[in-house]
Amino acid sequence: MDLLEKLRPLLAAEAAAEAYGAGIEPAELEQAVWLRLLERTHEEGPPPEPATWLRGAVRAEVRGARRRARREVPYDPVGDGPPSGPEARPAEQAVLAAETGRALRAAVRRLPGRCPLLLGALLSRADLTYREIAGELGMSQGSLGPVRSRCLGCLRRMLTAEIAAPELWGKER
Repeated sequence: MDLLEKLRPLLAAEAAAEAYGAGIEPAELEQAVWLRLLERTHEEGPPPEPATWLRGAVRAEVRGARRRARREVPYDPVGDGPPSGPEARPAEQAVLAAETGRALRAAVRRLPGRCPLLLGALLSRADLTYREIAGELGMSQGSLGPVRSRCLGCLRRMLTAEIAAPELWGKER
């Protein structure tokens, strides 16, 4: 088939460019588009503008892959705990997010020096700019980055020391 040989390099390039953004392998995307072309050719004959049709088919397959990825929940045969990611129920997600936020804010309040004020301003819902934060805290804008890095390092060390190794759900020792 002359059409297949003519479209093969274009499909390979389009699939390589689009596949990883959708979280699929280029070869899988190519296979899906070839199947779509075969079905279309069987029903309606070859497309009048094969290159244009092929680009549209690649985009359509990518959109479909993204939709499937949002709906699918990966199977975890050794999943011992309750779901906490996107597969968790919305109410659970809200509770977990609120608890995480409370724990983070409590840890920030326990930091030394200017860290609670600085990180509090950075975590603020007001979404302040560096210039606004610097003015509010009476610091130079250039020193915010280094101070923020030191504060985050301190917070990281503090939280690492507080967090125990997670125990397996439902397992007795």
